[in-house]
Amino acid sequence: MPSANPVTDALGYTPVQKTSKAADNGMGQDTFMKLLVAQMRMQNPMQPSDDKEMIAQMTQFSILEQLTALASSGEATAIAGHVSQSVALLGRDVTYVDPDGTEHSGTVEQVSFRDGQPVLTVGGVEGIAPAQVTQVR
Repeated sequence: MPSANPVTDALGYTPVQKTSKAADNGMGQDTFMKLLVAQMRMQNPMQPSDDKEMIAQMTQFSILEQLTALASSGEATAIAGHVSQSVALLGRDVTYVDPDGTEHSGTVEQVSFRDGQPVLTVGGVEGIAPAQVTQVR
């Protein structure tokens, strides 16, 4: 049976269904744009929508884009901070805890990257995450 709601048809789901994006982030950019396009498509040309509403919606979209860019920038800044902190450990004596809970000590000899994250080589042991370091001397 076809849906009687053109907005939910345009979005590709009915109110009882949830897409993974909707479940994760709420209303994302793609969903917002689909909703806006569906609204414009279903608008009666003889009775155009209020200009104030359209401006408010475009403002909301602009804010969404800027918040998305800000979040990406914040993530990049955090990664840069982790890299700087890891590089600052080069040549320093550290104590770290391995996954078994055993403490080890050694000198940070190298910083490498796996999946964009810094990884330390301490006393010849590779693959130490900076978060495992408990003491720096």
